[in-house]
Amino acid sequence: MRSSIKNKTVLITGASAGIGYETAHAFADEAEGQLKLILTARRVEKLAELKAELVKKYKEIKVYTAGLDVSKPPLVKEFVQSIPTEFAEVDVLVNNAGLALGRDPVGEIDVSDIETMLDTNILGLFTLTQEILPGMKKRNRGDIVNIGSIAGRNPYPGGAIYCSTKAAVKFFSRSLRKELTDTKIRVIEVAPGAVKTEFSLVRFKGDQAKADDVYKDKEPLVAQDIADFIIYACTRRENAVIAEAVIFPTYQA
Repeated sequence: MRSSIKNKTVLITGASAGIGYETAHAFADEAEGQLKLILTARRVEKLAELKAELVKKYKEIKVYTAGLDVSKPPLVKEFVQSIPTEFAEVDVLVNNAGLALGRDPVGEIDVSDIETMLDTNILGLFTLTQEILPGMKKRNRGDIVNIGSIAGRNPYPGGAIYCSTKAAVKFFSRSLRKELTDTKIRVIEVAPGAVKTEFSLVRFKGDQAKADDVYKDKEPLVAQDIADFIIYACTRRENAVIAEAVIFPTYQA
């Protein structure tokens, strides 16, 4: 049994590349273009390219793009207040924006890297969810999809800050889900393992050799694998919640 996402409004953060980019395409394909997409990221030029691709493929689709750095709470609030009325009733929120920086051990981590990861992965996700949730409660419907990570369950050396942020996403999602049991709002946490996107390139601050070495002689997932699952979770019967899903490639355990 499937629930249709046609004619819904979907907000995706970090939509300029990777999982966010593929999730935008996946929602458009699932709805055959009959939906509204709100796409945000820091790289507005990439958002413009994505919008052009979607509009070219689907005549009915409506796409609103906006530059947004979720790590800045005042900007998040301004962004939500500026959403055009036509897009204001968000049915699905995909909190995808996030990053890891470096693999330094505790005691050697750059303070600015710590702040960026905390502000983006935790504060940004929390703030945007708080801004969008009241509308969902008022309408008594909606899906909140939080992109966590296997790192939030299985920490590793050199990942103390990043792993902590993703553990925070996990427990935020669990707490929020319990707060909403008397509503029809679903909270879905998707925790990917190794997915080949720009993630490692960002982590190693543009060092392509280090980024490539992460997946050397391995077959990681691709962003489409995660996007496909997000669609699956959001198209289940309204009363069915896939609360948590850990998805990783076969070489990972």
